[in-house]
Amino acid sequence: MMQAIERVLISEEDLQKKVQELADCISQQYEGKDPLLITVLKGGFVFAADLFRRITIPASVDFMAVSSYGASSKSSGVVKIIKDLDHPVEGRDVIIIEDILDSGMTLSYLRDMLLQRGVKSLKICTILNKPDRRKADINADYVGFDIPDEFVVGYGLDYAEKYRNLPFVGILKREIYENE
Repeated sequence: MMQAIERVLISEEDLQKKVQELADCISQQYEGKDPLLITVLKGGFVFAADLFRRITIPASVDFMAVSSYGASSKSSGVVKIIKDLDHPVEGRDVIIIEDILDSGMTLSYLRDMLLQRGVKSLKICTILNKPDRRKADINADYVGFDIPDEFVVGYGLDYAEKYRNLPFVGILKREIYENE
């Protein structure tokens, strides 16, 4: 797998330090509450697992699977819910956990949907933020790293379902995906 990586953008050590910082912040801001962390699958599961283990207050988890990419490296712009939540969110303090905030189309859709379902409060936590690619009017409340407009994989992020298991975030070599 390493031969597909142009270079490491964020090391495993830097990722884990940032996850701890985010968990500390969430634990402090939600003290006395029972937030529901909604992880967006598949990409968000690695970050969410690391984050959840470090949160020091009572919290619940649920999962959604959505798609706007399919097997492509470019978003179709159409968000499709593949797996909805198992539990109601009405009246809950909710934090959406996501691997990357890119165009913002998916998170904008999820935010609006959850607000319509009557959440008490809603925040977004992402390990990676690509502000240069934003198309929707949305920002994360908790951000790990702002990154350049590069195609990244690892730490849950994939290309055609590969490279999620890399313990770092790396830039994928252009020749891997440019022939789409």
